[in-house]
Amino acid sequence: MPAREYIQAVLREIQVSSPGQVEFYQASEEVLHTLLPLLEENPKYMDHNILRRMVIPERTIIFRVVWMDDAGRPQTNLGYRVQFSSSLGPYKGGLRFHPNVNLGIIKFLGFEQIFKNALTGLSIGGGKGGSNFDPKGKSDNEVMRFCQAFMSELYRHIGQTTDVPAGDIGVGAREIGYLFGQYKKLTGHFEGILTGKNLRWGGSNTRTEATGYGSVYFAENILNANGMEIKGKTCAVSGSGNVATYTIEKLRSMGAIPVTCSDSKGAIHHPSGINVETLKAIKEVNRGSLEEYAKLHEDATYIPVHSYPEDGHAVWSIPCDVAFPSATQNELTLTDAKHLVANGCRLVNEGANMPTTPEAITYLQEHGVLFGPAKAANAGGVAVSQLEMAQNASMEHWSFSEVDTKLFEIMKNIFNTAHETADAYGSPGNLIVGANIAGFQKVADAMIDQGAV
Repeated sequence: MPAREYIQAVLREIQVSSPGQVEFYQASEEVLHTLLPLLEENPKYMDHNILRRMVIPERTIIFRVVWMDDAGRPQTNLGYRVQFSSSLGPYKGGLRFHPNVNLGIIKFLGFEQIFKNALTGLSIGGGKGGSNFDPKGKSDNEVMRFCQAFMSELYRHIGQTTDVPAGDIGVGAREIGYLFGQYKKLTGHFEGILTGKNLRWGGSNTRTEATGYGSVYFAENILNANGMEIKGKTCAVSGSGNVATYTIEKLRSMGAIPVTCSDSKGAIHHPSGINVETLKAIKEVNRGSLEEYAKLHEDATYIPVHSYPEDGHAVWSIPCDVAFPSATQNELTLTDAKHLVANGCRLVNEGANMPTTPEAITYLQEHGVLFGPAKAANAGGVAVSQLEMAQNASMEHWSFSEVDTKLFEIMKNIFNTAHETADAYGSPGNLIVGANIAGFQKVADAMIDQGAV
């Protein structure tokens, strides 16, 4: 069967076997289509039926989570862990607690994680998990009881050489602490089965900052390769969670001017640059709304969601040189892409997972906007997670500068790998093609080496 027909056949099978899982199909389609030149040059991947094997998780775990709210009423949520690929090492990927979590979203995130983790060059496979539980508006005790109930099932399926989850949206240091404590209680083992732990008990320096810092390092590599630098650039950043906050922090330290951030209720435009200390106080300490930010900075403007341009996001209508979508999937639409192009944006660098819609990516590329795909640009978080695993295994603790230096080199290597692979397969400068082929090839070769398992 010709390579193009093979790809189409696999995509049709995904639609049949995974109905309604829109995000998973979107991620699969984006990856599989870019593999065409590799499959045409190397039919061995079709001979070993790698695509069909790779798009089906090795294991999918769905479970009920029953927990008690502060009023003493039992509440119920769904829990997930999708263990997609262990060809390169133990499953690795975060846990997301958010009301929109469903199996399709977890599968899309886990599928992306396979290639992202492969690009780091580290020994980690791909997986993802989470729940439709919403930590917002819950007390610390409610969050603790939910995490304990969640881990009471999850602990059966994880281990430091099997599956090592981390945090993601809705799962920060608080949640990781509660999850780890329950694992230790259930098993009696103090071991590195979660990353993102507190520095006081096995965490790694730079882990909190890693995804945001790594995203900026990747953007700098793209700009350098095109005769530019991040210093002095006006940058639009979406989101106000971990990724966005530390993207903004690193941009400021490198001399750029991050002028926006956002949350579910609105966006901030601060022309002189987002104040990181204020942002952290509102979001990390008080868990409040960005509406408070504008009250503390007279030259900042708060833009409520209902004031956004039709079918667009306020952040992307503000002129910038570099855009960092760092909130959630499919947040940057075709309308947003048109705003960015009209305002002279030179680079879109994805900090979140699949934040740019396919139509928007096509439009940006057609208009000469450079593009840093998520599986490469936001791999810094999982890279430092693996470095945390290495420190736990060796019972060592590395300094902030040691880990940050390793992170910088990993992001540089990811860029070089994606850039060189894109050139080798006839798509110079297209880092989507380069990242997909490079990540796929590493995993696929390992699968072939390990036989039909």
